[in-house]
Amino acid sequence: MRQVVLLRGINLGARNRIAMPQLRELLSGAGFEDVRTYLQSGNVVLGSDASSKELTSRCQRLIGARFGLEIDVVVRTRDELAQVVRRDPLGEIASEPKRYQVSFCAAEPDREIVRKLAACAVEPERFVAIGRELYAWHPTGVSRSKLWAQLAGKRLGVTATARNWTTVAKLLELADA
Repeated sequence: MRQVVLLRGINLGARNRIAMPQLRELLSGAGFEDVRTYLQSGNVVLGSDASSKELTSRCQRLIGARFGLEIDVVVRTRDELAQVVRRDPLGEIASEPKRYQVSFCAAEPDREIVRKLAACAVEPERFVAIGRELYAWHPTGVSRSKLWAQLAGKRLGVTATARNWTTVAKLLELADA
């Protein structure tokens, strides 16, 4: 089964550095099939019959043992990622894919947290929560966005990592290859 493994907070400046060739080597050596990475920000597509929970735990342990880093990991199957793309609740207004973000959460965030996030969206931003995904359109960028500050932080109550729409689409393409 094709699965997408998303690492949170790697290769941002000088912290949590992991070279993608070494990550591919580590995961291939651990028995995962057809391991591919996209960009330097911890996007991995691989073959595994493990459950998402097992795959998350195993990847975290492997990364910790090899690189000495405690990295949060979020996993989606190929079919779950395809569903994220099919839903695309903001596709009609999100005209610039690099400013359209999807936060992938390990579990569904609490309703009160989702309500607070929605309240942070300032026109012309848009925010939609569907299950374990949080879709956010930042047409003026993320640098001054209160919504983005909340999404990027650790206040969601669940492990989460965000990818822009360009990356989401490319990961689905890799999972289908």
